[in-house]
Amino acid sequence: MRPALLSETCRDQAALWLWPGQALYVGPSLELDVHSGAVSCLAVGVDGEFTVELEHGPRHRVRTALVSARLRHKIVAGGSRMAFCYLDPASARERACRGMMRRDAEPARDHEREAELVRLAAALNGDLPLPDVRNWLDLAGPDGLAGSRDPRVLQAVARLNGISGQRSAAKDLAAEAGLSVSAFLRLFRAETGTTFRRYRLWARMLRVAALLETWPDLSTAAVEAGFASPSHFSSAFHSMFGLRPSTLLSRRVVIRAVGRPENEPVPTSV
Repeated sequence: MRPALLSETCRDQAALWLWPGQALYVGPSLELDVHSGAVSCLAVGVDGEFTVELEHGPRHRVRTALVSARLRHKIVAGGSRMAFCYLDPASARERACRGMMRRDAEPARDHEREAELVRLAAALNGDLPLPDVRNWLDLAGPDGLAGSRDPRVLQAVARLNGISGQRSAAKDLAAEAGLSVSAFLRLFRAETGTTFRRYRLWARMLRVAALLETWPDLSTAAVEAGFASPSHFSSAFHSMFGLRPSTLLSRRVVIRAVGRPENEPVPTSV
């Protein structure tokens, strides 16, 4: 059955779902500056094609693109709404998603289920039952691909995503993995496609968003999540996503933080 399109009022709203290591934004197209993410980002043009402009490379006019971590780029939307799905590059879901796209050049493009992803993205909103959102994620990349990353890196990733406002030094996680710091950092980058420092920033970004359910003050949430100051958070956010956090939150974002997949969260409007 074809999902009903959003009303004009709903089209002005945005929704953000958060899981450990991944996030999904659906809402108004944002005027993004050049930026480089800490994790992979599946971009979907809900209303039409968009352009991915690489800082040092060609432009691609597409409907779906998977932008790798640390690739400096700019997205120019062609329609009024976009979906951005941020995927942990160490996850099975990210590898499955990448395997379903054209990979002859960066970014990967033209998801093999593009038409269905676009159609279902048009119905994604903050009131949608969580299983329906998970169905969209599974369409983008099934979470159950055989094989796994190095268990030492997966353990470190789990620790980073589970830490609440504490600083997790590379030396501590390297010791847990039984490696020297330099060997741990090389392994982490080889397995995830991003640096340890940038992944730790990403985990803290997710923590800030989740804390907004109980701390409506963005400055308090940023410091609690481990950022040195609100300005440090704002600068890091702009570098990673191409806009200021205040710009995003002005879009009446409905945040749904999911601690574990089986837990149904309570929506919170910001």
